[in-house]
Amino acid sequence: MSDQDTLRAVADRLAIAEVLTLYSRGIDRCDLETLTATFWPDATAQYGAEPQNAHDWAAATVAALKGMERTFHSLSNMIIALDGDLATAETYCTAYHEVRGPGGLTEMVVGGRYLDTLQKRGGVWRILGRLYVMDWNRNVPSTSQWDQGLYATLVNRGARKPDDPFYR
Repeated sequence: MSDQDTLRAVADRLAIAEVLTLYSRGIDRCDLETLTATFWPDATAQYGAEPQNAHDWAAATVAALKGMERTFHSLSNMIIALDGDLATAETYCTAYHEVRGPGGLTEMVVGGRYLDTLQKRGGVWRILGRLYVMDWNRNVPSTSQWDQGLYATLVNRGARKPDDPFYR
């Protein structure tokens, strides 16, 4: 592999990692524009039994997440295989969701993997197809604290778009 090929591969991997990371920002901030920008318009997303258009899935998911108190998606163990303008990626994800219900707040933590096919068009990488695989989950009453002790002094808190400090 030439130095030029190596640099191209490194640049492609970094661009793919950024797309996958922007997905987390879009989903957690309920930022539909950022979220849909990670998928090609003809992309599919399969989180349930059947694949669906990724942009339609994103709009429905953002609407549902706005009903939750907060979410936090953390990515790790990213394996990317390049094949010209196509790539596959397996990315581990731990997703925290805090949901208000009749009995109070519940913390839902889900561990899974994104199995993605990505495509570079016009020099831009985006997701072309995603299959979500759930590996584990945990659901417990929330123990979060916001206005006591050390946490009371941490006043810069994550929020949905446009209220999150990132958008200021």
